[in-house]
Amino acid sequence: MRFTREEIEAAQRTVQAAMPPTPQYAWPLLSQRLGATVWAKHENHTPVGAFKIRGGLTYFETLAREQPTVRHAISATRGNHGQSVGFAARRHGLGATIVVPHGNSTEKNAAMRALGVTLVEHGDDFQAASEHAAALAERDGLHRVPSFHRELVRGVSTAYVEFFEALSATPPDVLFVPIGLGSGFAAAAAARAHCGMSTKLIGVVSAHATAYLDSFRAGKPVESPVTTRLADGMACRTPVPESVELILREADDVVMVTDDEIAQAMRILFSDTHNVAEGAGAAALAAALQQQERWRGSTVGVCLSGGNVDSDMFAGVLAAA
Repeated sequence: MRFTREEIEAAQRTVQAAMPPTPQYAWPLLSQRLGATVWAKHENHTPVGAFKIRGGLTYFETLAREQPTVRHAISATRGNHGQSVGFAARRHGLGATIVVPHGNSTEKNAAMRALGVTLVEHGDDFQAASEHAAALAERDGLHRVPSFHRELVRGVSTAYVEFFEALSATPPDVLFVPIGLGSGFAAAAAARAHCGMSTKLIGVVSAHATAYLDSFRAGKPVESPVTTRLADGMACRTPVPESVELILREADDVVMVTDDEIAQAMRILFSDTHNVAEGAGAAALAAALQQQERWRGSTVGVCLSGGNVDSDMFAGVLAAA
């Protein structure tokens, strides 16, 4: 998935009209712990606490231009995509319905409602929620916002353009990127091309939701069951074929991390940087810790992709140290 320079620059203007660039810091304690220079890209510092907002902003800006008659949108999510849709829809005066699975994060649900969305609970996992959103879109004539789309990737790419441009003097050797449905990884690849970097990209999946790792190894889309209790942002059962194709082309590797490794990374991020990370948000660091011998002495990038973890869950993670 490639974008022209003009498309990336337009995305930057759209995103920066709603939020400033997020920081990237080389935290000394993280670098000491990994034996490498570690740069963390803080997408937990956006107005919805996650990177997804960027894609929503560009998607709805394009939607408003190209389909001005659309008045209501619908999508499915485990939380961060839904906040992105709600935030961007409200900026354009549109209504939004979000379908979430039963048992979804109560605090993410509350955050979505606070953005004015109509929340519908259906099914036991993201795939069931997504299928229900498609049915409601058909029944009620609503515009369906997909979870993986070129316009979403274009917006998210601005995060990694910021990252690569900030580190242009000392380009990172490797960047670890969490994979949910793949928009974040696709965006990192697009930004790498835009900035002319040779940084290796390593995708990170949950060991309890291995669809994209299985697909990477098989060279084609492979479904896999989801059992993760911590990394809901990576809880994908059915991979997107276009996303799989891109990962096969652009990834140096795809690795998996367990819930226990993610929990440890959440604790480390809190102790070493005093930032709160949700499970998917800590996955990149978990992978960097797991792979640290391979990258010792290098410059390593990790994306802290979101900080929207429920209070009780985070308290439990910290207490388990």
